[in-house]
Amino acid sequence: MRVQLNPIVKKDLQVTARSMRFSWGLFAYEAVLTLAFMLGLLSIQSSVDSYYGNGNVYQDLVNLFPVLAVSQVCIVALIVPIMTAASISGEKERQTFDLMMTTCMSPLSIVFGKVASAVIRILFYVIGSLPIMALSFVVGGLRWSVLLYFVLAVILLSVFAGSIGILCSALCKRSISAVILSFITYFLLNILTVIPLLVRVIWFSKSQYLGESLLPLLFNPFMFYEEFFMQILTGDSLFGNTGGMHFSRTDVGFLTYSFAQGKIWMFLSAGCILLVSFLFILLTAWRIDPLRASSGRKAGRRNQ
Repeated sequence: MRVQLNPIVKKDLQVTARSMRFSWGLFAYEAVLTLAFMLGLLSIQSSVDSYYGNGNVYQDLVNLFPVLAVSQVCIVALIVPIMTAASISGEKERQTFDLMMTTCMSPLSIVFGKVASAVIRILFYVIGSLPIMALSFVVGGLRWSVLLYFVLAVILLSVFAGSIGILCSALCKRSISAVILSFITYFLLNILTVIPLLVRVIWFSKSQYLGESLLPLLFNPFMFYEEFFMQILTGDSLFGNTGGMHFSRTDVGFLTYSFAQGKIWMFLSAGCILLVSFLFILLTAWRIDPLRASSGRKAGRRNQ
Protein backbone atom coordinates (compact mmCIF):
# COMPACT_ATOMS: atom_id res chain seq x y z
CA MET A 1 0.00 0.00 0.00
CA ARG A 2 1.35 3.40 -0.97
CA VAL A 3 1.54 5.92 1.85
CA GLN A 4 0.68 9.43 0.68
CA LEU A 5 2.31 12.45 2.22
CA ASN A 6 0.02 15.00 3.84
CA PRO A 7 -0.73 17.61 1.12
CA ILE A 8 -0.17 20.47 3.56
CA VAL A 9 3.28 19.12 4.45
CA LYS A 10 4.11 18.54 0.78
CA LYS A 11 3.09 22.07 -0.23
CA ASP A 12 4.91 23.76 2.67
CA LEU A 13 8.11 21.79 2.03
CA GLN A 14 8.02 22.66 -1.68
CA VAL A 15 7.58 26.35 -0.87
CA THR A 16 10.38 26.14 1.71
CA ALA A 17 12.74 24.42 -0.75
CA ARG A 18 12.26 27.22 -3.29
CA SER A 19 12.73 30.04 -0.80
CA MET A 20 16.07 31.61 0.08
CA ARG A 21 14.61 32.54 3.46
CA PHE A 22 15.07 28.96 4.66
CA SER A 23 18.72 28.94 3.56
CA TRP A 24 19.42 32.21 5.35
CA GLY A 25 17.58 30.91 8.41
CA LEU A 26 19.73 27.78 8.42
CA PHE A 27 22.84 29.93 8.06
CA ALA A 28 21.79 32.11 11.01
CA TYR A 29 21.03 28.98 13.07
CA GLU A 30 24.47 27.51 12.39
CA ALA A 31 26.12 30.88 13.06
CA VAL A 32 24.52 31.12 16.50
CA LEU A 33 25.57 27.56 17.34
CA THR A 34 29.10 28.23 16.13
CA LEU A 35 29.26 31.29 18.36
CA ALA A 36 28.01 29.23 21.33
CA PHE A 37 30.57 26.54 20.50
CA MET A 38 33.44 29.06 20.39
CA LEU A 39 32.36 30.68 23.67
CA GLY A 40 32.07 27.27 25.33
CA LEU A 41 35.46 26.21 24.02
CA LEU A 42 36.98 29.47 25.24
CA SER A 43 35.48 28.94 28.69
CA ILE A 44 36.81 25.37 28.85
CA GLN A 45 40.26 26.44 27.73
CA SER A 46 40.41 29.22 30.32
CA SER A 47 39.42 26.78 33.10
CA VAL A 48 42.35 24.48 32.28
CA ASP A 49 45.83 25.64 33.30
CA SER A 50 47.52 24.27 30.20
CA TYR A 51 47.14 21.43 27.77
CA TYR A 52 50.02 19.65 29.46
CA GLY A 53 49.17 20.55 33.04
CA ASN A 54 46.98 18.86 35.60
CA GLY A 55 43.77 19.76 33.77
CA ASN A 56 42.31 17.48 31.12
CA VAL A 57 40.91 19.61 28.33
CA TYR A 58 39.67 16.56 26.43
CA GLN A 59 37.53 15.44 29.34
CA ASP A 60 36.12 18.95 29.72
CA LEU A 61 35.11 19.01 26.04
CA VAL A 62 32.11 16.85 27.01
CA ASN A 63 30.64 20.00 28.57
CA LEU A 64 30.19 21.37 25.06
CA PHE A 65 27.15 19.13 24.65
CA PRO A 66 24.91 20.90 27.21
CA VAL A 67 26.10 24.29 25.92
CA LEU A 68 25.14 23.49 22.33
CA ALA A 69 22.00 21.58 23.34
CA VAL A 70 20.64 24.38 25.52
CA SER A 71 21.38 26.89 22.75
CA GLN A 72 19.37 24.81 20.28
CA VAL A 73 16.50 24.32 22.71
CA CYS A 74 16.24 28.08 23.25
CA ILE A 75 16.28 28.76 19.49
CA VAL A 76 13.64 26.11 18.79
CA ALA A 77 11.42 27.41 21.59
CA LEU A 78 11.55 30.86 19.99
CA ILE A 79 11.15 30.13 16.28
CA VAL A 80 8.58 27.28 16.26
CA PRO A 81 5.71 29.41 17.67
CA ILE A 82 6.55 32.03 15.04
CA MET A 83 6.39 29.39 12.29
CA THR A 84 3.02 27.99 13.34
CA ALA A 85 1.44 31.23 14.59
CA ALA A 86 1.07 32.36 10.98
CA SER A 87 -0.30 29.02 9.75
CA ILE A 88 -4.01 29.77 10.04
CA SER A 89 -4.01 33.55 10.47
CA GLY A 90 -1.66 33.87 7.49
CA GLU A 91 -4.13 31.95 5.33
CA LYS A 92 -6.86 34.33 6.47
CA GLU A 93 -4.73 37.38 5.65
CA ARG A 94 -4.01 36.00 2.16
CA GLN A 95 -7.72 35.16 1.81
CA THR A 96 -6.91 31.53 1.05
CA PHE A 97 -8.34 30.04 4.26
CA ASP A 98 -11.82 29.39 2.82
CA LEU A 99 -10.26 27.81 -0.25
CA MET A 100 -8.16 25.52 1.94
CA MET A 101 -11.22 24.46 3.93
CA THR A 102 -13.09 23.47 0.75
CA THR A 103 -10.57 20.70 0.04
CA CYS A 104 -11.27 17.06 0.90
CA MET A 105 -8.92 17.27 3.88
CA SER A 106 -10.42 17.27 7.37
CA PRO A 107 -9.63 20.14 9.78
CA LEU A 108 -7.59 17.74 11.90
CA SER A 109 -5.47 16.71 8.89
CA ILE A 110 -4.87 20.36 8.04
CA VAL A 111 -3.74 21.18 11.57
CA PHE A 112 -1.53 18.09 11.75
CA GLY A 113 0.01 19.02 8.41
CA LYS A 114 0.80 22.57 9.56
CA VAL A 115 2.44 21.35 12.78
CA ALA A 116 4.30 18.53 10.99
CA SER A 117 5.74 20.90 8.39
CA ALA A 118 7.12 23.14 11.15
CA VAL A 119 8.62 20.12 12.95
CA ILE A 120 10.27 18.90 9.73
CA ARG A 121 11.79 22.31 9.05
CA ILE A 122 13.20 22.33 12.58
CA LEU A 123 14.67 18.87 11.97
CA PHE A 124 16.55 20.29 8.99
CA TYR A 125 18.15 22.81 11.35
CA VAL A 126 18.97 20.17 13.97
CA ILE A 127 20.41 17.71 11.44
CA GLY A 128 22.54 20.51 9.99
CA SER A 129 23.98 21.13 13.46
CA LEU A 130 24.95 17.48 14.10
CA PRO A 131 28.59 17.92 12.95
CA ILE A 132 29.07 20.63 15.57
CA MET A 133 27.26 18.58 18.22
CA ALA A 134 29.38 15.52 17.40
CA LEU A 135 32.56 17.29 18.51
CA SER A 136 31.52 16.75 22.14
CA PHE A 137 31.13 13.00 21.49
CA VAL A 138 34.32 12.08 19.63
CA VAL A 139 36.44 12.56 22.75
CA GLY A 140 34.35 10.03 24.71
CA GLY A 141 32.30 10.42 27.86
CA LEU A 142 28.90 10.35 26.15
CA ARG A 143 27.18 7.57 24.25
CA TRP A 144 26.19 8.24 20.66
CA SER A 145 22.63 7.25 21.56
CA VAL A 146 22.42 10.50 23.55
CA LEU A 147 22.47 12.36 20.25
CA LEU A 148 19.37 10.44 19.14
CA TYR A 149 17.64 11.15 22.46
CA PHE A 150 18.38 14.83 22.03
CA VAL A 151 16.83 14.87 18.55
CA LEU A 152 13.70 13.20 19.98
CA ALA A 153 13.59 15.78 22.78
CA VAL A 154 13.78 18.59 20.20
CA ILE A 155 10.92 17.00 18.25
CA LEU A 156 8.89 16.91 21.47
CA LEU A 157 9.52 20.61 22.09
CA SER A 158 8.72 21.42 18.46
CA VAL A 159 5.37 19.63 18.64
CA PHE A 160 4.49 21.34 21.92
CA ALA A 161 5.48 24.83 20.78
CA GLY A 162 3.89 24.24 17.38
CA SER A 163 0.57 23.19 18.92
CA ILE A 164 0.50 26.38 20.99
CA GLY A 165 1.34 28.52 17.98
CA ILE A 166 -1.31 27.00 15.71
CA LEU A 167 -3.99 27.26 18.41
CA CYS A 168 -3.23 30.95 18.83
CA SER A 169 -3.21 31.28 15.04
CA ALA A 170 -6.75 29.88 14.91
CA LEU A 171 -7.89 32.28 17.64
CA CYS A 172 -6.41 35.43 16.08
CA LYS A 173 -7.12 37.11 12.75
CA ARG A 174 -3.65 38.60 12.32
CA SER A 175 -0.30 36.83 12.44
CA ILE A 176 1.42 39.35 14.69
CA SER A 177 -1.36 38.98 17.27
CA ALA A 178 -1.03 35.20 17.08
CA VAL A 179 2.74 35.38 17.65
CA ILE A 180 2.32 37.60 20.71
CA LEU A 181 -0.44 35.40 22.12
CA SER A 182 1.72 32.31 21.54
CA PHE A 183 4.56 33.60 23.68
CA ILE A 184 2.14 34.79 26.37
CA THR A 185 0.50 31.36 26.44
CA TYR A 186 3.90 29.66 26.49
CA PHE A 187 4.95 31.80 29.46
CA LEU A 188 1.70 31.26 31.37
CA LEU A 189 1.80 27.49 30.93
CA ASN A 190 5.29 27.34 32.43
CA ILE A 191 4.27 29.63 35.31
CA LEU A 192 1.01 27.82 36.13
CA THR A 193 2.80 24.51 36.66
CA VAL A 194 5.05 26.11 39.29
CA ILE A 195 2.23 27.78 41.26
CA PRO A 196 1.28 24.68 43.36
CA LEU A 197 4.90 24.33 44.48
CA LEU A 198 5.16 28.04 45.34
CA VAL A 199 1.89 27.92 47.29
CA ARG A 200 3.11 24.90 49.22
CA VAL A 201 6.46 26.52 50.03
CA ILE A 202 4.99 29.92 51.02
CA TRP A 203 1.93 28.79 53.00
CA PHE A 204 3.64 25.84 54.67
CA SER A 205 7.09 27.34 55.07
CA LYS A 206 7.59 25.71 58.46
CA SER A 207 7.22 22.24 56.98
CA GLN A 208 9.75 20.72 54.59
CA TYR A 209 7.19 18.23 53.29
CA LEU A 210 6.22 19.21 49.74
CA GLY A 211 3.65 16.48 49.16
CA GLU A 212 2.58 16.05 45.55
CA SER A 213 3.01 19.74 44.67
CA LEU A 214 5.78 18.78 42.23
CA LEU A 215 3.49 16.70 40.01
CA PRO A 216 2.27 19.67 37.88
CA LEU A 217 5.90 20.12 36.83
CA LEU A 218 5.40 17.04 34.66
CA PHE A 219 3.69 19.40 32.19
CA ASN A 220 6.52 21.95 32.31
CA PRO A 221 8.87 21.74 29.27
CA PHE A 222 11.60 23.63 31.14
CA MET A 223 11.63 21.06 33.94
CA PHE A 224 11.57 18.26 31.37
CA TYR A 225 14.83 19.52 29.89
CA GLU A 226 16.30 20.00 33.34
CA GLU A 227 15.55 16.34 34.04
CA PHE A 228 16.77 15.33 30.57
CA PHE A 229 20.20 16.90 31.02
CA MET A 230 20.40 15.65 34.61
CA GLN A 231 19.82 12.08 33.47
CA ILE A 232 22.33 12.31 30.62
CA LEU A 233 25.16 14.00 32.51
CA THR A 234 24.79 12.37 35.94
CA GLY A 235 22.44 9.41 35.50
CA ASP A 236 20.29 10.61 38.43
CA SER A 237 16.85 12.17 38.63
CA LEU A 238 16.50 15.84 39.47
CA PHE A 239 13.87 14.93 42.09
CA GLY A 240 15.43 11.74 43.48
CA ASN A 241 17.27 11.19 46.74
CA THR A 242 20.60 11.43 44.91
CA GLY A 243 19.59 14.10 42.39
CA GLY A 244 20.16 17.83 42.29
CA MET A 245 17.32 18.68 44.70
CA HIS A 246 18.07 15.81 47.11
CA PHE A 247 14.43 14.94 47.83
CA SER A 248 13.95 11.88 50.00
CA ARG A 249 10.82 9.85 50.74
CA THR A 250 10.06 12.08 53.76
CA ASP A 251 10.24 15.28 51.68
CA VAL A 252 7.77 14.47 48.89
CA GLY A 253 4.65 12.39 48.35
CA PHE A 254 4.51 8.77 47.31
CA LEU A 255 3.77 9.47 43.63
CA THR A 256 6.51 12.08 43.28
CA TYR A 257 9.06 9.82 44.94
CA SER A 258 8.01 6.85 42.78
CA PHE A 259 8.19 8.86 39.55
CA ALA A 260 11.67 10.14 40.48
CA GLN A 261 13.15 6.65 40.36
CA GLY A 262 15.32 6.03 37.32
CA LYS A 263 14.03 7.67 34.15
CA ILE A 264 10.32 7.42 34.98
CA TRP A 265 9.88 11.16 35.51
CA MET A 266 11.49 12.05 32.19
CA PHE A 267 9.37 9.64 30.12
CA LEU A 268 6.20 10.47 32.04
CA SER A 269 6.81 14.19 31.55
CA ALA A 270 7.30 13.63 27.81
CA GLY A 271 3.97 11.80 27.70
CA CYS A 272 2.20 14.62 29.57
CA ILE A 273 3.63 17.26 27.22
CA LEU A 274 2.54 15.23 24.19
CA LEU A 275 -0.94 14.88 25.68
CA VAL A 276 -1.26 18.65 26.12
CA SER A 277 0.01 19.17 22.57
CA PHE A 278 -2.59 16.76 21.19
CA LEU A 279 -5.34 18.55 23.12
CA PHE A 280 -4.23 21.89 21.64
CA ILE A 281 -4.28 20.36 18.15
CA LEU A 282 -7.80 19.00 18.71
CA LEU A 283 -8.96 22.41 19.94
CA THR A 284 -7.49 24.04 16.85
CA ALA A 285 -9.24 21.54 14.56
CA TRP A 286 -12.52 22.18 16.37
CA ARG A 287 -12.00 25.92 16.10
CA ILE A 288 -11.49 25.98 12.33
CA ASP A 289 -14.12 23.33 11.55
CA PRO A 290 -16.53 24.94 9.04
CA LEU A 291 -19.32 22.55 10.06
CA ARG A 292 -19.16 23.87 13.62
CA ALA A 293 -19.36 27.46 12.37
CA SER A 294 -22.29 26.73 10.05
CA SER A 295 -24.21 24.89 12.78
CA GLY A 296 -23.60 27.80 15.12
CA ARG A 297 -25.03 30.24 12.57
CA LYS A 298 -28.09 28.05 12.01
CA ALA A 299 -28.69 27.82 15.76
CA GLY A 300 -28.48 31.60 15.99
CA ARG A 301 -31.07 32.03 13.23
CA ARG A 302 -33.46 29.67 14.97
CA ASN A 303 -33.15 31.64 18.22
CA GLN A 304 -33.99 34.80 16.34
